[in-house]
Amino acid sequence: MSAPQSTTTAPGIWQRFWQWLPDRVDKRIRVFAWLSFIAEVTIIGTGGAVRLTGSGLGCPTWPTCTPESLVPTHEMGIHGLIEFGNRTMTGLVGIIAAIVLVLVLKLRHERRDLYVLAVVVLGGVAAQAIVGGITVLTGLNPFIVGFHYVSSLALVCVTAAFLVRMSQPAGPRTLVVPRWHAMLAHVTTLAMALTIAFGVLTTGAGPHSGDADAGRNGFNAELLEHVHAWPGYALFALTVALVFAGWRARADAPALLRWTVVLLGVELVQIAVGLYQARNGLPELAVGVHMVLAALAAAAMTTVVLHLKAPATEPVHS
Repeated sequence: MSAPQSTTTAPGIWQRFWQWLPDRVDKRIRVFAWLSFIAEVTIIGTGGAVRLTGSGLGCPTWPTCTPESLVPTHEMGIHGLIEFGNRTMTGLVGIIAAIVLVLVLKLRHERRDLYVLAVVVLGGVAAQAIVGGITVLTGLNPFIVGFHYVSSLALVCVTAAFLVRMSQPAGPRTLVVPRWHAMLAHVTTLAMALTIAFGVLTTGAGPHSGDADAGRNGFNAELLEHVHAWPGYALFALTVALVFAGWRARADAPALLRWTVVLLGVELVQIAVGLYQARNGLPELAVGVHMVLAALAAAAMTTVVLHLKAPATEPVHS
């Protein structure tokens, strides 16, 4: 007697699915990796819209929108829709991150770097959902809100790192620039981190709390604006130096020069937007653009740092 049909169907489906998965970095991985990066940047924009429109408590409970409803009700108005839209965006970000992880499953040994980055992104999205819930349950505590933004920005950097590494072969990597150039890039990264940290504190002291009843962090916002600007200008000066260093190393690392110029361009726009918002009473749209540009600058900085090294066949500098 032949075995029941059900005992052979499931393994066949799994085998076909495993065969369908990429055994190299192909178009499927590239498309969803870019979608993941775009989604991570977009959710920073939608999260900013929640706070800047005063919709932070548009859904006053978590994980449901109200104690009685998963979705916003008609009585909650536009604020409920904006907050719920951002929560829905979190689900989309998670789905895309899960797809990327599944697509690299077959590559988890030969491309462990991509597999680990994909795991970090998916785990980070799950953690972000929990932090978002804590943000609501604490009544938009400015320090929790700031941490929520910084962790979102970190995920942008991880997805940017995935984009860089998927275009490079696996294996050992060595510096393609002099060591002083690499040290300059890392000091520039530190200046960017300080700029973002003080920017988060400045925002936490400013007028855009996300809700009329949300508290502020108690710092002097006007003073913090100046403190935030100091590492920002240092970052710009260091990036200019990186461009000159990249020009000297262009023969060994042409991509490094291109991405350093991109970083400088993003910073120039960021400085212009920062000056505009500071001198015009912090208009909501300008603040939102400033937040997204910070994420793009961090992604560009990540890309620059990753291009300091190349596969071991490239020139080595000590």
